[in-house]
Amino acid sequence: MLNNKTVTIIVPAYNEEKSLSSAMELLKANIQDKSWKIIVVNDGSTDNTKDVLTAISGITVITHEVNKGYGASLKTGILNSDTDFVAFYDADGQHKPEDLIKLVIQADGFDMVVGSRGKQFYSTPLRTPGKWIMKYVAEILSGTKIDDLNSGLRVVKRDLIRKQIHLFPDGFSFSTTSTLAFFYYKLKVKYVPIEVQKRTGNSSVKIFKHGLETLLLILRLVMLFNPLKIFLPFSIAIIGSGVVYQIYIFIVYGLHIEGGSILAILGGGILFFNGLLADQISSLRLNGTNNP
Repeated sequence: MLNNKTVTIIVPAYNEEKSLSSAMELLKANIQDKSWKIIVVNDGSTDNTKDVLTAISGITVITHEVNKGYGASLKTGILNSDTDFVAFYDADGQHKPEDLIKLVIQADGFDMVVGSRGKQFYSTPLRTPGKWIMKYVAEILSGTKIDDLNSGLRVVKRDLIRKQIHLFPDGFSFSTTSTLAFFYYKLKVKYVPIEVQKRTGNSSVKIFKHGLETLLLILRLVMLFNPLKIFLPFSIAIIGSGVVYQIYIFIVYGLHIEGGSILAILGGGILFFNGLLADQISSLRLNGTNNP
C-alpha cells in the first residue's frame, strides 16, 4: 500500500461515453497499488455510458436509475467505500493519474488534499465571473485564502467526510460546500498544484441554469457557515445611517423625530436579531452530533 494508505477512487459519470473508457484504462494502468479500489457511479446516463462500463474490468459500478447529480454520485461512492481515504476523480479525461498519486502521497498529516489548477483550468468565459464571486465570498466566510474552491480532484479522509455528508448538496456545489466545511471545522487542508487537460465531450453544466444555482448557493453558504458575517455589517450600516440621519434632523430642525430614521434603526435591529437567530440555527446544524 502506498504510504500504508488504502484508497477508494470515486468517479461520478453522467453521459461520459466518449471519455470514460480511456480515462479508466489510463487510471488503472498507473495505479501500482492493487489494494486501491475504483467505484464508478453511473448517474442515470442516457447515452452508452452503461455499456462502456460493462466492458471495463477491475472496477465497481454503481448505477443511479435517474440522474441525481454530481454530489449525489460522490455521496453514493463515499457510503459504499471502506478505505482510509476516498479520492474524487472526474470521468471526462481532465485529470492525470500521476496527479492523483501525488495527492495521495502528500496526504500524510492532512485531512483533505486538493489539486490546485491555478489559472490553467478550462472554463467558458461566461462562467468566470461567477467563479470569481464564489471564491471571493468563500474566502470571506472561511477567513482564509482558497487556492481552488471546486477542483474535482481531491483526496479526503473517509471517516471525516462521512460525518459531514448531511451538509452537502447533491449538485455541482458539493466540492465548494465540502471545502468550506473543512475550513469551518479547522481541519487540515493542503493544496497541491496539478495540471488538467481539456475535457472530452460536452460539459453537463448549463450556463443560465447553473448561474442561478450559483447565486442561490452563495446565499446558502452564507446562511450555513457564517450568517453573522453578512448580517452584522449590514445591520450596523442601516442602524448607523438611521442614527446619523436623526442627528442631522436634530441639528437642522430641532427636537423632531424623523420617521425614516426610526424605520432604519428598527429595520437594522430586526436584521441584526434575524442574523443572531440564523447564527444559532447554523451552529446547531454544523456542531451537532456529526461534527468531526
